[in-house]
Amino acid sequence: MIFLICGLVAVTFVLCISVYLVVSGIPAIREIGLIHFLGGTKWASTANNPKFGILPFILTSVYGTAGAVLIGVPVGLLTAVYLSKFAKPKVAGIIRMAVQLLAGIPSVVYGLVGMIVLVPGIQHAFHLSSGATLLAAIIVLAIMILPSIVNVSDTALRAVPKEYEEASMALGATETETYLKVSVPAAKSGIAAAIVLGVGRAIGEAMAIIMVSGNVANMPGLLKSVRFMTTAIASEMSYAAVGSLQRNALYSIGLVLFLFILLINVILNVIIKGKDGGGNES
Repeated sequence: MIFLICGLVAVTFVLCISVYLVVSGIPAIREIGLIHFLGGTKWASTANNPKFGILPFILTSVYGTAGAVLIGVPVGLLTAVYLSKFAKPKVAGIIRMAVQLLAGIPSVVYGLVGMIVLVPGIQHAFHLSSGATLLAAIIVLAIMILPSIVNVSDTALRAVPKEYEEASMALGATETETYLKVSVPAAKSGIAAAIVLGVGRAIGEAMAIIMVSGNVANMPGLLKSVRFMTTAIASEMSYAAVGSLQRNALYSIGLVLFLFILLINVILNVIIKGKDGGGNES
């Protein structure tokens, strides 16, 4: 009964957040119009004739998250394979400790280092007026999602039964072939969970991103200052009047962000279950 209550508490929290976002976000979408809200390319919430188009925020969040995943997932997964299969215990212990420390660094510190080191570097490398760009945000996000991907993938890979690997090597496969073609597929559920955590961290980050992305409501470009959905909420919520259309529109952005995370989880779960089903049939 205690375990059941704890599980229900977690579900209740999710339901409460979902209901609150729906109730708070729907009024602004009704007033602005779904097409104008999601498809509008201009955000000017404080103008005399306010505009509330969040397409630049949506595309920026998608591109930024996708870029971070394209960089972070291969690096994180290969690091996890090295830690769980190749590294000596002492070396693996040192690297795991470093990864755990990386996970414990506050996001504002990532943003500060990125603002001091990365942003000026991009500015000088590409001869820009400002190095606070989507590229800087992608690099910072890729670094921030590494601990989640490495830790969870490492745990999943170490849980793969040794018999699988021994059977593969007995059939003539090399260690590298065995680890990449047997161990990784066997741990795909845990690896998928790691990717979900990484995507959730990337798409939900605000503090570090607001410091390196420029926080300008532009259509996304790799070397342009941009604004993510999270930074749009963080930068305007503090001065948006209670009950105003601006504040309600920010709640609507939160609802869209929540639906993004939900959609990503559903898609990954469907893909994993589909592959499992195919493997059982074969």
